[in-house]
This record gives sequence, structure tokens and C-alpha cells, in this order.
Amino acid sequence: MSIDLTSPDLYFNRELSWLKFNSRVLAQAKNRELPPLERLKFIAIYGTNLDEFYMIRVAGLKALFKARVQETAIDKLTPAEQLRAIHKTIHKEQKVLEATFRDIMESLKEHKVAIKSFTELNAKQQAVIENEFFEQLFPVIMPIAIDATHPFPHLNNLSFALALKLEDSEGNIKHGLIRIPRILPRFLKVDHYYIPIEDVVDYFSCELFAGMKKLASTPFRVTRNADLEIEEEEADDFIEIMEEGLRTRNRGMLIRLELMEGVDEDLVDFLTTHLELDPLDIYYYNIPLNLGTLWDIVTETSLSHLTLPTYSPKILPPLSENKNLFKAIEKQDILLYHPFESFDPVVRFIQDAAKDPDTLSIRMTLYRVGKNSPIVKALIKASKAGKQVTVLVELKARFDEENNLQWAKKLEESGAHVIYGIKGLKVHAKVAQVTKRKDKRLQAYVHLATGNYNPATSRIYTDVSYFTTKPEFNTDVTKFFHFLTGFSDYSRLKTLTLSPKHIKPKLIEMIEHEASFKDAGQIILKANSLVDPDIIQALYRASMAGCKIELIIRGICTLKPGIKNVSENISVYSIIGKYLEHPRIYCFKHNKYECYISSADLMPRNLIRRIEILTPIKEPKLAQKLKQILSLQLQDNQLRWKLKSSGEYKQIKQNDQPPINNHEILEEYITKIHDKSQKETPEYVTQLAKKVLKSNLKD
Repeated sequence: MSIDLTSPDLYFNRELSWLKFNSRVLAQAKNRELPPLERLKFIAIYGTNLDEFYMIRVAGLKALFKARVQETAIDKLTPAEQLRAIHKTIHKEQKVLEATFRDIMESLKEHKVAIKSFTELNAKQQAVIENEFFEQLFPVIMPIAIDATHPFPHLNNLSFALALKLEDSEGNIKHGLIRIPRILPRFLKVDHYYIPIEDVVDYFSCELFAGMKKLASTPFRVTRNADLEIEEEEADDFIEIMEEGLRTRNRGMLIRLELMEGVDEDLVDFLTTHLELDPLDIYYYNIPLNLGTLWDIVTETSLSHLTLPTYSPKILPPLSENKNLFKAIEKQDILLYHPFESFDPVVRFIQDAAKDPDTLSIRMTLYRVGKNSPIVKALIKASKAGKQVTVLVELKARFDEENNLQWAKKLEESGAHVIYGIKGLKVHAKVAQVTKRKDKRLQAYVHLATGNYNPATSRIYTDVSYFTTKPEFNTDVTKFFHFLTGFSDYSRLKTLTLSPKHIKPKLIEMIEHEASFKDAGQIILKANSLVDPDIIQALYRASMAGCKIELIIRGICTLKPGIKNVSENISVYSIIGKYLEHPRIYCFKHNKYECYISSADLMPRNLIRRIEILTPIKEPKLAQKLKQILSLQLQDNQLRWKLKSSGEYKQIKQNDQPPINNHEILEEYITKIHDKSQKETPEYVTQLAKKVLKSNLKD
């Protein structure tokens, strides 16, 4: 029987699959076994995720709808159908969100922590907040009158403001706005009470509109299309065109309005008249707006006892035994699993190279580095010291464009050679190379990774780092940088594999090879997202051949598992927990090299529209380390969710078995190795795995 693997019935919709991911984030907030601020953290993540989803994905669908595009993906849903389904899902889930938020607030009350309105404070507390208002807020915020001579102002993306209905001394109805700048704190604090800034500004609003009587008010927030459209072909100066793109982001089409429930209808009419939005894009809340700013409470150091215990990443042998990082790398390849193993060696890799007089050159790619990057500071020092520093700074890294632009300028000012991306492609590869003079020869060292060169996010993202001095890796990395900086052909490398031309064919080839072993075949793929139809169809064919396939996909997955005669041999899991799962690890039981790490997700944008690197892990001991990590995650019965053929996810809870939380187990195990000063065993987690589970990976 011939099966059409392009049938829409075999695919989930990309956008609706993403919403399922955010629902799993919200489920963590519902978990009463977690400390209250840990739960609140997931509310903040949920809100931030939703903001980005609206700014990019919903905005894109609206643009397609406006352009009368009918089909956008292999599932065949039209933009209009997707928008209706998105609105229905988010509006429905809003009740769950609000109930969860209120439940967390009840839990916090037991610890004398609360979000309160100004009127709920006692006289002494009110005096503290009133003083702060007049000293810190009053000089900064501005009243904005709206009438025939005062037009409605432009509101930037994610603007937060108050709308007011006022009455003058003659009984005339007026309308006004008070913008709340982002530079101001989200909450004013007294004791362990957090008072939303909009509530304080609202209470004292008549001080800003002197002589007016307030009849009604509401905080509101607007979201715009924030996807930059950069016409690279027309750009003589890429920096100039990027700066202009950043300015236009705040002028994108309005796509969402958030209001408080019970708002005065006249104020709703006032806002919607000026903002021109589809009624479906108006959301009414009875919890504070701008959920992402709840991080301000979550990260309060005095409340750290209300989150999960902070884990201190460890440095293990051989790195902990050898103060000279480069000598350790010369002796053996090293693979680190962050954040359980510290990111500090990656930072030291650049810092030590910058200080070493024998260092000749440092080359690396930067995608997201953070605002206070020790790595970029080290590169600047190296450049000023006369070393050859070459850095590709990806200016098109979404929502990091401005930060990257500033670092790029500072690097260039220091004398570094800076490449501002590649025309038509994003450079998402994570690679650094240090070349030193050693005796009378040159010695090169390479770092390849799945995550960004950002020490801050490395503590909350799981990722893989790999150090090597193998000549074949260094030769390929040298050619890679020649391609980035010069006119070199985009040729095939010998050991590493690059997109946009070669990673997808390589992955499909390895899937097909594993499928040739039929029911003896075994594939494990770990990624953030699985969307690419060619990869999915290759997996379907492998499943149909009898190959066992286990997918650990954190977010979007458009593959449908468990379909008779198509995907019966495919299981899809998602892990949501203390750390954000970020590595891309691809394993094939019968391949020459069993495991690969990559910067590339299994999405068209990564495989055909970005420059990415796929790295084979040649050293069997290091491949075994990766397999044991995956084995542990596939046995997790606390953080793992299973995708059903219906599109729903079911959390795996096995109450009759010992709890297996892979994040906690790895924290515990790495700590034991570190504290006992034991040398890292080749099996890494094998010793612990034998105690808690039976590995489903056979050597």
C-alpha cells in the first residue's frame, strides 16, 4: 500500500504546536509541588513567550492574510484558520492562567509576600510609596491630553500606559494618557509587598492632570509587528540599514491590545477608535498586565528561599586538575554539559588566550552574548594587545540586534576585524578558534557548541560544549572562517557539516542508513523544534521500515507519532523543568560516529536559511556521555511529556516507581563527583544510571 507522506493529515500545525509548548510551561506554574516563586517564574516565561509569539508569528500570519495568501505550510491550514484557532486557544487558556496566578498569590501570602494595590497598604506603607512617587516617578512621567489640538500619540511596541476619562471644571468629558516608561521599575516595594507601578500612577493621576476629576481609568498595553524586514540587496551600509530597521520595529502594525477586565466602555471605545484592532485581538485580564516583568519579584535575592535551590555549576577533571586550560585540551578532547558543568572554561578559553603572549589569533562567531559580556571584553583586550581578532557578530539575531550592534562597534573600534553577518543568511553556528605559537610550530584549539556565548543564559539553558585540538576539526574551522571573511567557495568540509547546503542531506542520509537496519535500527534526536517536512518524511520512512525512533523535542513538533503504518515506531517527548532544554544532539546506532551535536534545529530556517554547524563526536567515551544523558532523559518520570497522535501532550507520572527528575539527578551526581574530587569516569552518568534506571541504550 502506497502512503502519501505529504498528506496534511500527517502533520500538526506549527503555530498550534507552539501554543502546546507554552501550555506545558503554564503547567509547570500550576505544579503545587514547586516553591511559589518557582511557579511564578513559569508565569513570567509564559508571558514573555506569548509576547514574542504575537510580535512574530501572529504578526506574520496577519501579513499573509492581508496579502490573501491561502496555504502557508504542509498542514494546509490557511492564515485565517490559524488566526482563529490561535485566538480561541489563547482566550480559553487565559482562564487557566488567571486561576494559576491567583493560586500562586495565595501561596505567597503564607510567606507574607504579596502584590497589593496602593489602597490595601496601611498609612505608614502608603507614606513610603507616596514619597517614592513624588521623588522618583513624578519628575519622569508625563500627562498626555487627547483632543482636537492634541492628537493620539504613537505608541511603541510593548508600550505600557494608563488611559483616563476625565471631567474638567465645566463638566466637559476629556480623555488622556499617561505613558509608563520602561526605565521605571515595574513594582514599587514596601516590606515584601509589591505595588504595580500603574496602580500608584493611577492613584496620583490627578496630580498630573491638575484641576481635573478622574471618572475612569485603565492600564493598557499594545503589541506591534516586531519582525524586521531588512532589504540586504539594497544596503550599501549594513549597519545603517539595521539601525533603520530597529527604528521601524516600533512602527510596525498593531496586533494586540491588553486591557483590564471591567474597564469603562467609553475608554474601550476611545482606545479602539484610535488603535483600529480586530476585536479578537483585544484581551481583558483580571491579573496584572506585562507578565514577563514578574521576573522582578522572582529574582529578588531576599526571596530566594521561595524558589528551587540555586545550583552552582562545577568544574570537573580534567579541567579542575589543570590550571592551564589549553594543556588540558591538548591531552584529550573535552565535552561539557552545561549548566551542570560550568561555563567558566568557555569564558576562560577566550580570556586566557587574550592574555597569553603566544596567542596569534582568535576567531569566533557571536549570536547572543548578553549586555555585559566578559567574552567580548576579552576579545577587545586581545585586539588592543595586537592579536589578530576576527569576529562575526550576527546583527540579525532577533531581539538582540541592538545589543549586538553596540558590541560590534566596540570590537571594530578596538581594531578587531568584524563581519556583520552574511547577506541573505543568519550565522547561527557557535564556534571559536584560538591559534598559538608553540615552540617552532602553530597549535590551534577549537570550541564547538550548541548554545550561545552567553555566561548568563548558560546557567539556565542546558547545552553542550566541545573542545578539541584534532587537526581535521581545525582545518575545517579555518576554512569556515575563510568562507565568512573572504570570497571562498561555500564548499563541503571534510569533518564538519554546514548548512544551508549540507546538514539536511547529511541528516537524511544517516536516517536512511539507520532505516536499512530495520527493527535493529535506533535513532534518538534531541532538538528544540522539529518542523522540516523532508526530515519528517525521512523519519516516517524509517519508522515504516521498523526502525525505533525516540525524539526529545522541547517545543514545536509538527510530526504526528503513533499513526498506523506510518509512525508507529516513533515516540515524541518534551522535557520542561528547572532548566530550559537547548542542546541539539543527534544519535544513530549504526553510524560511523554515533553522536553529533549541532547549533541547528530541525527546521527549514536552520537547515536552508542559516549557516549552522553539525559536529561529529568521534571520541567513543564522549559519545557515550551524550548517550547516557539522553538515556536518563528518556527515563525521566517527573519532567517528561509524551505527544499523542491527537496533538495533546500527557505528562509522564509513574507514582509506583522511584521519581526520576533528570535535572535533579545530574545536579546531585555532578556535585558528588566534584566534592569527592573523583576523576570523571568515561561513562559519566553510568554509575548513577545503574542505580536509578536501566539504560535503554545498548552498547
